[in-house]
Amino acid sequence: MLMKVLEAIVRYKAYISNERRMSPETVRAYGFEVEQFGNFLSRRGISDVDEITPREPREWQAICMEDGKSPRSVTRMLSALRSWTRFLRKNNWLAIDIMAKVSSPRQPQKMPVFFRENEAEHLYDEGIFPATFEGHRDRFLLRLLYETGIRRSEAAGITVTSFDTSARTLKVLGKRSKERYIPIEEELISALKVYLDARGQIPCQDSRLFVTGKGRPLNGDDIYRIVKKYMRGLSCAERISPHVFRHTFATHILNEGGNIDAIKELLGHSSLSSTEVYTHVTREHLKATYKHAHPRALKQ
Repeated sequence: MLMKVLEAIVRYKAYISNERRMSPETVRAYGFEVEQFGNFLSRRGISDVDEITPREPREWQAICMEDGKSPRSVTRMLSALRSWTRFLRKNNWLAIDIMAKVSSPRQPQKMPVFFRENEAEHLYDEGIFPATFEGHRDRFLLRLLYETGIRRSEAAGITVTSFDTSARTLKVLGKRSKERYIPIEEELISALKVYLDARGQIPCQDSRLFVTGKGRPLNGDDIYRIVKKYMRGLSCAERISPHVFRHTFATHILNEGGNIDAIKELLGHSSLSSTEVYTHVTREHLKATYKHAHPRALKQ
């Protein structure tokens, strides 16, 4: 069966959304990259899937790198193409693995940005948050991000019933609809109850936990703005975003001797390699501690 490139792209996007249940952000990102490759194929006069050869992905990679795309962006593009071509072969629209000999560019080592402990402690200071509905909401939201390491999309999707206060756990729906349970402390539960009392005073029909003063559910962009609003005055980190809280969560636990396998499960990582980057941060932390505190280091 002949399959047109454009039709294959449409079917692929539906597949990763409905069957693979990838996050909306991943569907958009992968869809965009595959569509760009489809435009490249069209310029080459290729309209049918079975006309694609191993030459085209290599040429597209070279063009992207010549145009100044970063190694990270090119790697993301290749990841999308690999996913798409696997889908094509699965449906017998493509006979060979055209990505078999395409290698991703080497990535520069980049350490995660995180908030320092004394900066995160400001979240527990009196007077940081106003005594309003928004203040109670923001206070609980930022503490939740710091104490659980959840993604902003996961925070936006939390419902009122996601918490089991008797078991002191939070149920999170992560990537690909994978559930995980994160332990929470009594102090955070107290902050939740304060927020729920404030939330009960506003008109709200939605089951999602975080809402505006008019009852509209917060989205990822709303959460990003809230984090920026408070943390840009509390931290000197080179980047401030909800994801920095995720890095902070993992780094602070490791600095206190936490088990990396347990952190992997708490973060919802599918592989340990995604979590191991935090061990590099911890080693740098230990080196800095030694340099500034050990008597022999001070004499050098």
